[in-house]
Amino acid sequence: MPGPTAGHPDPAGDTSTAPATPTGSTPAGSTPVGPAGSTPVGTAAAAPGRGTVVVLGGLVALGPLTTDLYLPGLPAIAQDLAADPAAVQLTLTFSMLGVAVGQLFFGPLSDRLGRRPPLLVGLLVYTLASAVCIVAPNLPVLVLGRFLQGAAGAAGLVVGRAIARDRFEGVAMLRFLASISLISGLAPMLAPFLGAQLLRVTSWRGTFGALAALGLLLALVAFGALRETLPPAARHRGGLTTTLRTMGRLLRDLPFLGLLLTGTFAFGSLFGYISGSSVVLQHVYHVSPQTYGVLFGLNSLAIVAVTQLNGRVLARRFTPGALMLAGLGAAVVAGAALLLVTTVWDVGLLGVCPALFVLMGSFGIVLPNTAARALSLVAPRSAGSASALLGTGNFLCGAVVAPLSSLGGNPSAALLATVVLTCALLSAASYLLLCRPTTPAAAPAPAPAA
Repeated sequence: MPGPTAGHPDPAGDTSTAPATPTGSTPAGSTPVGPAGSTPVGTAAAAPGRGTVVVLGGLVALGPLTTDLYLPGLPAIAQDLAADPAAVQLTLTFSMLGVAVGQLFFGPLSDRLGRRPPLLVGLLVYTLASAVCIVAPNLPVLVLGRFLQGAAGAAGLVVGRAIARDRFEGVAMLRFLASISLISGLAPMLAPFLGAQLLRVTSWRGTFGALAALGLLLALVAFGALRETLPPAARHRGGLTTTLRTMGRLLRDLPFLGLLLTGTFAFGSLFGYISGSSVVLQHVYHVSPQTYGVLFGLNSLAIVAVTQLNGRVLARRFTPGALMLAGLGAAVVAGAALLLVTTVWDVGLLGVCPALFVLMGSFGIVLPNTAARALSLVAPRSAGSASALLGTGNFLCGAVVAPLSSLGGNPSAALLATVVLTCALLSAASYLLLCRPTTPAAAPAPAPAA
């Protein structure tokens, strides 16, 4: 069922999920958008059209494709550019840093200029950056091209979430994000396979050629099919100072900060699995690359399936707070089980695989609900800045967590479990401590009847 009305937190720890606020209070970084009971500016009650879902799903999927499509070609890159294989990993690190920085740029810019101009510019720069990667004569130029690719591709991530806030709220927003996640969730599952197939007919430079063609195609489709969702009257007026002030207000708003940290640490747990599971499963548990691909695909399928279940079924039957508590509880339990089966109970893959599957499925509830509820706390005019903060936190945490899964040099299942569980606990603590329901002030006692 839909979430509670603004100003009336649910008993499961929910904060307001509607953009309207009680009299006398306004979400951080926002302004009242209409009289009580009116529809907020830029919010539509209609369900998202298939064209919008496909376009925005493609924009969001551009990030995973940029990250994963070229991975099978890393050994060939090291050989062709006469670079150390460890140094070639910098192309992945700088790509993620670019995504984090790019969201901080394109998010506030979309609040000032509207959604379409920054998005189209970002896609064109992405295409040019992919061309730089194609012709890169050495590793430093390739690293620079990857950084620009990540920064420009971030426009699709941040603008996609901002458009969701412009058009929808509550359950409608969750359904919209779930539909986009169905497309973007398939991207990391298919990207390594597609990259390997491309290497059969072309070189690693050809994979960047495919990304350049995809960026240009998305730019053309977005130009023709994607309408502006932020009207001029709802846009920010001001420069960098106004942007920093808006972000500062958002970070001082405890419910928004709590949801931001909840999603950030949940993404850290997810990326700890992504960065460490390949080495652990293949070197500690001795699975073949093909078996690892199957296991990775099943876990990715768990996220996609639970995300769809969350957006289409669970969100209509349970409050957002109850779903968040269930998802976070499942993540913590799965992380604890993973630590036990890698340190106390030596049961091998029979214990590791189910724990990882449940862990990945829990993120299908936590991540979309966190994003939807955080964006619901701000007005559309601040949605770009809010989306930028959410995305930047995720990718910065991922960049920090990635090396932790391989500390000491030797693959360690216990270390991977420790990283995953620690991030899950921090995510749950952030939600419980900062997103607690506020206690409404007691109503004054009625005057005695004459």
